[in-house]
Amino acid sequence: MKIKLPALAAVAAAATAVLVTSAGASTPAPSFPVTVHAANGAVTIPKRPARIVSLSPTATEDLFAIGAGSQVIAVDDQSNYPPAAPMTKLSGYKPNAEAIATYKPDLVVVSNDGGIVGALGKLGIRVLLEPAATSLKQAYAEMTELGVATGHRAQAAATVAKTKRDLAAVVASAPKASRGLKVYDELGPDLYSATSRTFIGKILALFGLVNIADKADPTHSGYPQLSSEYVLSADPDIVVLSDTKCCAQTAKTVAARPGWTNVSAVKHGRVVPVSDDIASRWGPRIVQFAKAVAAAARRP
Repeated sequence: MKIKLPALAAVAAAATAVLVTSAGASTPAPSFPVTVHAANGAVTIPKRPARIVSLSPTATEDLFAIGAGSQVIAVDDQSNYPPAAPMTKLSGYKPNAEAIATYKPDLVVVSNDGGIVGALGKLGIRVLLEPAATSLKQAYAEMTELGVATGHRAQAAATVAKTKRDLAAVVASAPKASRGLKVYDELGPDLYSATSRTFIGKILALFGLVNIADKADPTHSGYPQLSSEYVLSADPDIVVLSDTKCCAQTAKTVAARPGWTNVSAVKHGRVVPVSDDIASRWGPRIVQFAKAVAAAARRP
């Protein structure tokens, strides 16, 4: 079949708006300037950033997941994933504007403000504030914003879509009989926990689990400290240990606690160890957290 000349011209014109990646795949050329509506307001980015500093472990994971890793030149001292992330001594908890400026960034991503947004603004450095997500919707929105800001809009959309698909599949893999089981999410051996109001609590709620911390949070902080007596009386069917890295907690250490051998989760092998990092971040690796919970839900 012959193609008319106008059609050929359209194809040629479209080809000029395409970039070829190192892997040989073609993607639409990013268009700048762009304006991103982050938590610190509308931020206009004049050109594709080439020197990004990330002071948020989740933002670091997001940036690499959406294909912007090669643009990241420095990350904070807690951004330990992926291994290729250029970790430095920069702090995301107590950021120092002058220390950050030595890297000559054209974009800085933070999850906490505390004055750093204004301080960097005075130095002429653009900042995106992407705070801790309280819902999956917010987590996906932040991935999307980073995609727009870095020129990886399509890759970000694909990452969001894949995370949604994978998470839905994991939740569907849990038996219907597990819905209604009681869960206790442990943030530390001092028995601080996360309720259903928190991001991680909402992930647990996807499985239809009943969070025992919900009734022990009169101030609605989202992170109440429970007592051993309260946990024992609640008798959770699943215990999620989000303190394996910080505090070396395991199924064995839990079973060794006075009275805990009689807890349903201990008796039925439903004590779930997860990486503190995965449990405290809101990036694509949340699927791994969900898989650990689903595996426990499938145990008889």
